[in-house]
Amino acid sequence: MADGEGFIALEKVGKVFEVRRKTGFLKRERREVRAVDSISFTVARGEMVGYIGPNGAGKSTTIKMLTGILTPTSGRLRVAGIDPSRERTRLASRIGVVFGQRTTLWWDLPLIDSYRLAHRMYRIPDARYRENLDRCVELLELADLLDVPVRQLSLGQRMRGDIAAALLHDPEVLYLDEPTIGLDVVSKAKVRGFLKELNAERGTTVLLTTHDLQDIEQLCSRVMVIDHGRLVYDGSLTGLHTAGEGERTLVVDLERELPPVEVPSARVVRVEGPRQWLAFPAGQSAAPLVAHLAAAYPLVDLSVREPDIEAVIAKMYAEKAVS
Repeated sequence: MADGEGFIALEKVGKVFEVRRKTGFLKRERREVRAVDSISFTVARGEMVGYIGPNGAGKSTTIKMLTGILTPTSGRLRVAGIDPSRERTRLASRIGVVFGQRTTLWWDLPLIDSYRLAHRMYRIPDARYRENLDRCVELLELADLLDVPVRQLSLGQRMRGDIAAALLHDPEVLYLDEPTIGLDVVSKAKVRGFLKELNAERGTTVLLTTHDLQDIEQLCSRVMVIDHGRLVYDGSLTGLHTAGEGERTLVVDLERELPPVEVPSARVVRVEGPRQWLAFPAGQSAAPLVAHLAAAYPLVDLSVREPDIEAVIAKMYAEKAVS
């Protein structure tokens, strides 16, 4: 598997854990739990990819294998041409990791001390360290927090601090495991804006796992869905809507209140005065509907709303469970 085949590349990767459970006096039962089941995918350099699924689907296990924390039970895995489990130290200087529920910062020390430690640990040239630190401090609004002990930071402040720490050494790949968990709306907006700029300016490859699907919608053009350790979807957000049989909504404002409009391949789902809501398949273009409305009705304004991605994914899980 050459680096040219994918900056991140997994080929039939699996991870099995052995679990022991007490079943009686001095008796224990062993069973195997397959957390990741023969997953294959590639991520190109500079891509921002969403990696989503329910709790226990295998997302964090995959990330831990990509960083070298866990060793795959089967299959082959490469990040920038490196086997993470065999060359973890060599890979460490090329990746950054943020686990939303765990911090890499020193709990009792001021935030700046964790950054100084990273400066030495990664042997970052002084000028580059200062440039990266200044940039992160400015964009993530950390200036007033540098001398505050990490334990005194709010969750949102600590998360921004963790992201900065992961980027000081200019990683080529950034793994984000629930980076906006528990954050307020303002903090989420700051983190998302920073990640967009990072990817656009430096071409950093980003693999993002999250339960907040707005993260995916705002940051990623490609999404992979994992369920019970298996990859069940890999493609665009638009394709995900189609795969989950999602519906788009055409919101129409008419000059006056009228009975529900009649348009081929669409149905009226709601009427409020002169405004009507029409549902149509996610994979269908809105253009023919708009043309028909404009020709047959006194149209004032309209807008198209995309399907609720959470509902789409929930439907995919439900259908898979039934089958």
